[in-house]
Amino acid sequence: MNDPLLSELLDLALEAGRRAGALLRDGRPADLGVAATKSSPIDVVTEMDIRAEKLITGYLSEHRPADGFLGEEGASAEGTSGIRWVIDPLDGTVNYLYGLPTWSVSIAAERDGERVVGVVEAPMRRETFHAVLGRGAYGNGEALRCRPTAPLDQSLVSTGFNYVTEVRTHQAAVAQRLIPRLRDIRRGGSAAIELCDVAAGRLDGYYERGLHPWDVAAGDLIAREAGALTGGRPGRPADGDLTVAATPGVFGPLQDLLEELGAWHD
Repeated sequence: MNDPLLSELLDLALEAGRRAGALLRDGRPADLGVAATKSSPIDVVTEMDIRAEKLITGYLSEHRPADGFLGEEGASAEGTSGIRWVIDPLDGTVNYLYGLPTWSVSIAAERDGERVVGVVEAPMRRETFHAVLGRGAYGNGEALRCRPTAPLDQSLVSTGFNYVTEVRTHQAAVAQRLIPRLRDIRRGGSAAIELCDVAAGRLDGYYERGLHPWDVAAGDLIAREAGALTGGRPGRPADGDLTVAATPGVFGPLQDLLEELGAWHD
């Protein structure tokens, strides 16, 4: 599928991600502070989140002033072009705050409500993931493909936990019941990267409750273009109740088990 618009959007997303990633990597102050709080005092917004989002939206607006925006740190504009950018300028904020390497910049483009371009820049891993609808998924320029299907009890699955104590407690109880049914569980701290790790064959599956559109917009497209299946509760798309991504053979059994365990509610 040769669509010059999609190629243009990809090039812009790659450059915006590269610039924001460099800002976050090279500009991280030694005395990094907390500018505000989100859902709880544990879930922080650093000053670098805000700077990165302004860099991304400024760059994209310079090249495509009629486009809309939806960003985690408040960027919101309707636009008139039919294109909307969905941006998480720093996915894995707590990892970043503590100096851990698993954080990323996530940028997706939607055309008339459909995700068509996704870029996830992971500077500390020296990795750039991208996908264009119908063109496959790539990591550092190499084609990605999810793992061959394994039985659920031989599958490595990742998840994440909410920063509100009561919600996290229930999520931990679900994970406790899930672990004996799997090879093991991992917890990386960046939804965008974990979706890309499903795409790259490093995980058999991933699930999480409470995600927002900017958390998954780019990573979901990358996972699907690498052959993974994504969704939410059985018969529903991914949403705030539940996001699931997995290899085709693992997806259904994992989704059904999560439904049985109540992973979709607090």
